[in-house]
Amino acid sequence: MKNKLNYIFAIILVSGLVFSLSFSGVAIEVGEVPQDVEDEFIYEPAGLEVESWVQNLEIPWQLIFLPESDRALVTERPGRVRLIENGELREEVYADIDAAHYGEGGLMGIDYHPDFPEEPYLYIMYTYQNQAGDYYNKISRLTDFGDYGGEEEVILDEIPAAQNHNGGRLKFGPDDMLYATTGDIWQRDLAQNLDSLAGKILRMNADGSIPEDNPFDDSYVYSLGHRNPQGLAWNDDGVLFISDHGPSGETGLQAKDMVKVIEPGGNYGWPERIGYFGDGEFIDPIVMWPEAVPPAGAEFVDGELFIATLRSRSLIKLSLAEEGEFDYNVTSIDRWFAEDSFAGRYGRLRDVNKGPDGNLYVLTSNRDGRGSPLEGDDQIYRLTID
Repeated sequence: MKNKLNYIFAIILVSGLVFSLSFSGVAIEVGEVPQDVEDEFIYEPAGLEVESWVQNLEIPWQLIFLPESDRALVTERPGRVRLIENGELREEVYADIDAAHYGEGGLMGIDYHPDFPEEPYLYIMYTYQNQAGDYYNKISRLTDFGDYGGEEEVILDEIPAAQNHNGGRLKFGPDDMLYATTGDIWQRDLAQNLDSLAGKILRMNADGSIPEDNPFDDSYVYSLGHRNPQGLAWNDDGVLFISDHGPSGETGLQAKDMVKVIEPGGNYGWPERIGYFGDGEFIDPIVMWPEAVPPAGAEFVDGELFIATLRSRSLIKLSLAEEGEFDYNVTSIDRWFAEDSFAGRYGRLRDVNKGPDGNLYVLTSNRDGRGSPLEGDDQIYRLTID
């Protein structure tokens, strides 16, 4: 494994709040937990009806509802886009993608063009293996033909890929630009390298070109210093929030999953720092959990941020108070469907979306090799809030 751990030492500072770990000559500083509130576990949220909407999927990753239509599309990580019509899963595959289902890689993100259906394009992100045997991620667009998608056109290629930490979320923002999350592929120094697309939030035009107002000249990079971001969500003011996975042992650290507010051109510190410091050297997260969550897809509903989580097997609801531009304080953290940090009613959750009916839709990920499949898994649950 690259960046193999050679030695570990810890220096505990007088404050007891910040310590430093050194690995192969690279120091990683760990800061405070930024939030002042404790998580509240709510196994059965009051006034919430939960029903299974679609069953028997294979590792679903992202769900979209097509506008002006009774259709929805969901990606399955082995390489299939599935069509849901009037709430029924079609047996025929909408698009069969030549994806490399390699560890956490495969078919991941999907979204539609902002002017859909006039511009009938669907955008996907997936892992593939080239003829030399190397793995990469790419972003392509398909043309929608109603019952199927075809005529694939690659708009961004050779995004670094690996067995783990591929990022993979795709969403168009309120500015009609396409955003993509990328992971550090276990080569954590790439997250600070502006010449690499790994460990970043990327931003591009709908045709795959680089926007003129991107923060770095002639670069897709919108922000850097991330480990494995999998959630993208904008609030009503058009501010971007992301969820990002913290360490899982490769640096001698565990957990520390995060929620961050994204500023154009912002550097979020990984792998030099993780956590809250308040000194302005890097941009601090607004949430960091001491125990592993890790957070995946995210969605704003009525000003509150919902985040699907994997190991913690809960749907997290964050309530936020705006303190200033890009400055938010977390006022409460609710973990729906969870009894404790690792016991959740529906298992691992990969994505959460607001449907055209105003309800929330949550994707499970219990067949990904790390979960315990329930009857009907994997599936999409519909959450109706009274």
